[in-house]
Amino acid sequence: MPVDVWAQDTLNLSGVEARRVDSVLVMADGTALGSRSGVRPGDPGLNTTLAGSTINVSAGVATVYRSGQGVYRVALPSSVSPGAHNAAHATLPRVDLVYLRVWDTDVDASGMRKGDVVYLAGTASASPVAPTPGGTEIYIPLATISVPASGGGSASVSTTVKPITVAPGGIIPDASAAGNYVGQYRDDSTGLQRYNGSSWDYVQPLGLGRNLWARKTGSTPRSSTGTVTADPHLSVSVVANATYKLDCFLIYDADSASDLKVSWSAPASTSGAWWPGAADSSANALAFGARWGGIEDFGTTAMAIAGLGVGTVMACRMSGTVVTTNAGTFALTWAQNSGGPNATTLRINSHLHLTRVA
Repeated sequence: MPVDVWAQDTLNLSGVEARRVDSVLVMADGTALGSRSGVRPGDPGLNTTLAGSTINVSAGVATVYRSGQGVYRVALPSSVSPGAHNAAHATLPRVDLVYLRVWDTDVDASGMRKGDVVYLAGTASASPVAPTPGGTEIYIPLATISVPASGGGSASVSTTVKPITVAPGGIIPDASAAGNYVGQYRDDSTGLQRYNGSSWDYVQPLGLGRNLWARKTGSTPRSSTGTVTADPHLSVSVVANATYKLDCFLIYDADSASDLKVSWSAPASTSGAWWPGAADSSANALAFGARWGGIEDFGTTAMAIAGLGVGTVMACRMSGTVVTTNAGTFALTWAQNSGGPNATTLRINSHLHLTRVA
């Protein structure tokens, strides 16, 4: 069977033969001769915006793969507008689609060979979804336009449907990218992941030894409340199924009648133990010993810490172990132990530090 070879003198390839050879330049999609369609990472091109109801798409380049037809390399040399989106439905929302289409008469019998941007209106519905272009169309989606019912505000654009592609072996910045081979890498916007043949694993620095750090950039006073709420500065994002070493240094002052109460907000099923590293709320002098405390669920129990008067600046250093089951936000929560008019203040330069150890 003849083999298609690129750039041989006197050897002529048809369009489909040349496009199939071009598949070697683009990340595979897990099929023989297959490629991953998309724009280049970091390329601001082919961006969809709205000016009123007018749709605009900026200049850019993309690769558009079609099974059996290889890779179409497409360049939009200047910005274009496929027109205005349809008027809103009287009572129902709608999702429209903007896409980059390639016309190839050998495939779609259109009688044309070109590329352009197309607008396709969706169907108004209580739960609308973006429409799908015809089965013979060669395309990649660029954006969806959410059009609320009449009187419900302005339409909005989302470009999350626009695919991204890279050269073979490149790191795909897409958390939903399928794993096709052992050693494939992707970035899920949280960290770098490697495909092991059946699932994705995080690699350094997201893994062991990664430091999560938050510092109070301003002091926060709270008065007349005993209900703990998250501190506006001291929170970090943790991953699922991980173990962290906790180190939290707090600088504070509090009226001795109100004191300070601390706890944690964490993803569901987080467990572990922590030591408050501070005096019990009954302390009334600077000469006191630290006390021990433990907790199994970081989100359920608060501990009281002594204050010795407004303006008497004190510190405590909490430590412990945090074991996550789910990903999410881990945050210090706090309030006055007994609500009073004199504010308890958590001061600037307090910090929260988690180090992943397993």
